[in-house]
Amino acid sequence: MAILNYTTKIDSIKTIGEIQKILVAHGANKIVCDYEDGIPIAVTFCLIVNDQMTVYSLPANYSGVLRAMEKNKKVPRNLCTKEQAIKVSWRIVKDWVEAQVAIVEAEVAAMAEVFLPYTVTKSGNTLYKEIEKGGFKLLN
Repeated sequence: MAILNYTTKIDSIKTIGEIQKILVAHGANKIVCDYEDGIPIAVTFCLIVNDQMTVYSLPANYSGVLRAMEKNKKVPRNLCTKEQAIKVSWRIVKDWVEAQVAIVEAEVAAMAEVFLPYTVTKSGNTLYKEIEKGGFKLLN
């Protein structure tokens, strides 16, 4: 199976706008897009959780997407470009955000719960990265 959304023609900025709209509709009250060398690499947003501002950062790993596209023989070689991988990575993030808010709408979990791994800690890392850095000892 080829990587999700590999044929998309939708620009990453349009997709990021769609992500922002979804997040705002579900309680986000601040949203910024983080860039590196002019390339959008993450959407960072805030939710109020227990009367406290909580920050989340959702990355779009276009380099990983590009590697996956290059490895998959079903993806035409002309689509295996950095520009296409950026578009694809953001479409994947949007689809994932839509799935997470569907879980919230179904009252299976809360917004803070589904995005918990992407909570930004005091160190500036995500919660997942902090747990990973600690060798997952927090979970044992």
